[in-house]
Amino acid sequence: MSAAEELAALADEIRRHRGCGFEPCETCTNPVPGEGPAPATLMLVGEAPGAQEDRVGRPFVGAAGRLLDGLLTSIDVPRDRVFITNVLKARPPGNRDPRPDEVAHARPWLDAQLALVRPRLVVTLGRHALDAFAPGLKITQVHGQVLERDGRTVLPLYHPAAALRVRPLREALQADVARIPALLGRAAQPADPPA
Repeated sequence: MSAAEELAALADEIRRHRGCGFEPCETCTNPVPGEGPAPATLMLVGEAPGAQEDRVGRPFVGAAGRLLDGLLTSIDVPRDRVFITNVLKARPPGNRDPRPDEVAHARPWLDAQLALVRPRLVVTLGRHALDAFAPGLKITQVHGQVLERDGRTVLPLYHPAAALRVRPLREALQADVARIPALLGRAAQPADPPA
């Protein structure tokens, strides 16, 4: 099976997932596995689906997604050439922050996506996504800085939803996104992640 076929099978598994007892998995309307090609040079990882994503089952389709699409366009990266996912695949009730046990529950799916997509650059969107790759670091201190974690090149960015609410964050996000093309040129293809 090709990586794209395995990714499609994983997405089907995520969409069918229920009965685990974790609140987001039990209360969501539509799990949101993520979308994009495999392999892909660029992978964007958000924290969890929002209300609009939950309605349609696709990542970053609301206002934050429109901002993200505009940012990708500004660096000549078509959305359909990027793999986009979230740490959590189901919306937490009331759009609350993901809990650590929920993140741990969903982590195997993210790890499988990373292995299949094999991105040269992983861009984390927001503090919860950053925490999945670099626990303990603060987004306010490391946004826009390249991190090497577990053989992967990671670029932490502010979440587009936060940038919509706070103008200085939007300006920082735009500046940080502008670095992506140069980073894609120098980021090495990662080795298989550690077992």
